[in-house]
Order: sequence, then structure tokens, then C-alpha cells
Amino acid sequence: MEKASLILVTGGSGMVGQALLGRLRGGGFENIVAPSSKQLDLRDQGATHRFFEQQPVDYVFHLAGHIGGIGASVTYPVEFLYENMMIAMHVIHAARTAGTRKLIFLGSSCVYPRECKQPMAEDDVLTGPFEPTNEGYAIAKIGAMKLAEYSNQQYGTNFLNLMPCNLYGYGDHFEPAKSHVVSALIYKFDKAKREREPSVEIWGTGTTRRELLFVEDLVDAMLHFMDHVDAKDVGSFVNIGLGEDLSIRELALTIKDIVGYTGELRFDATKPDGMPRKLMDISRAAKLGWKPKIGFEQGLRLTYDWYLANVIAKKGAA
Repeated sequence: MEKASLILVTGGSGMVGQALLGRLRGGGFENIVAPSSKQLDLRDQGATHRFFEQQPVDYVFHLAGHIGGIGASVTYPVEFLYENMMIAMHVIHAARTAGTRKLIFLGSSCVYPRECKQPMAEDDVLTGPFEPTNEGYAIAKIGAMKLAEYSNQQYGTNFLNLMPCNLYGYGDHFEPAKSHVVSALIYKFDKAKREREPSVEIWGTGTTRRELLFVEDLVDAMLHFMDHVDAKDVGSFVNIGLGEDLSIRELALTIKDIVGYTGELRFDATKPDGMPRKLMDISRAAKLGWKPKIGFEQGLRLTYDWYLANVIAKKGAA
């Protein structure tokens, strides 16, 4: 990307968007637009197309979407399917018709089959049924990825699909309704420590395994692929992950230790676990020049420090 290029970042207020915008601005990119959902409703096809027609967007990082954890996905499957499908379809189609030079779309590891072999390789997508608890979200992501892929085939666009594993880090949602596994556990353990609660309840059995990637590693990947890799080299998509996983119990114990909570853990097996395991094969990304840098414990400590400085400190000052 050239410094004068017009760069669109959708979902700029989210965890990944904040980290990406900080990196771009720190790198001297000033011609960036990152409209809020109030400024540009991406669910509105007409408004999205007019936005692209009114300004020559060179590069797009499409990060916007309707997000949440297992509880939200189970409770609101319509929103997870419809809103994510509409948002992504409108952006990818508008970018194509407007002649955008390059676009990066973020998929999700939930597109892999529930019983997928491990580690999950790119060719394993659509080889079996989805995990029921996030099926709507997975279908929306698959549809958008296919639109980007078909645009490349039919129109010669340069749209890349990156498939990150579970993410965590600075700027995540820590409120219970929207939190993911790491932010939810940090919130629960920190609250329990401050309020001297004797135990913390965790959804599921604790036996499921998850791969977790620190948000700054994902930003590194997006910038690498935007600057150095073309869609013809990627194929349908490329996995972006850490290449190793841990159980939810192990994750909880690690966060418990980092927070300094001394109470008990209680796993509620009546709550859904989600997919038994999600570990990515990241060999394709490695061949294309990208590897992660930040391990579990380092990333978790950085995230908790950020939480204390930016969430707890602000509550105390309010």
C-alpha cells in the first residue's frame, strides 16, 4: 500500500479494527476512512454502494460484522446469519463494482466441520456438518468468502480471505453479553477476585480445546498479506493461527493465575461446549511468509494489563 492510498477499514471500533488503525496510523498512513455503523450502515446495500462510488477506495480491510460468544449465537441465530451475510455481501460487491485494488476479508474458524480432523487444513471446509451453536455465523462467512473467491475468478479482482482462529487482546468486549472466551474469563476472574467470590462458573466441561491468536499477530498477518501476497497465490483462503491449542480448563487455570484469583472453578456441563477442538494447520501461511510471534501466556498477560488500565481504571475514575 502506498502512503497516499485511500484505505477503508470497516469495523474500526472493534478489537481488530482498533489494533489495525493504530498500526496504520503509526506507519504513516493518513488517508484512512473508518466509518461507524451510524455513519455508514453496511446492511444497507444502496448506502454501501454510494459510499464506494463517491470516493475511490484503493484498499479495503473488511472486519465489520455481528459478533458474540456461544450464548449470543444460540439466542440470536437470525442476526448472526442475516446481518453478517448482508454486511459482507454488500462490501465485497461494492468493492468489486467500484474497482477497489485489493480487499482482505476475515473469515472464522467456525466454518470448519464440527468433527473436522485436526489440525484443520483449508481443503477441509465444507466436508461435513457445521457446529450447531454457530451454524448461522458459519454460513454467513462461507457465503462471503465464496463471493470474494468468485469475484477473483470471474472479474480478476484481488480479494483475499484470511481465516483467523479464536482471537483475543486489546480492545475486546469484556461485557458478558458480547465477550469471547478469553475476555469472558478475564472479566469473571477479575470480578470474583475483587468481590471475594468463592468460585467462578465456566460454561461447558472444560475439555474442549481452542487455539487462540493475539490480535497484534492478526494485524501483522493482514498487513503482510495486503502488501506481499496476491489472491492467486492464496487460493480460496488461508488459515491464520498460532498452530497450537489448549483446553478451556488449561486456559481458565492460566488466566486464574495471571489475575491472582484463589477461589475454585466450577464447570457447568449443562452449558454448550461448542466444537470439541479447533486447531488450524498454518503451513500455507508459513509458505506465504507469515508466522505468529506472541505465545499464549505473553498475550494473556498483555491483555489483562490492558483490561486493568483501560476498563477497570476507567470504571474507578467514573
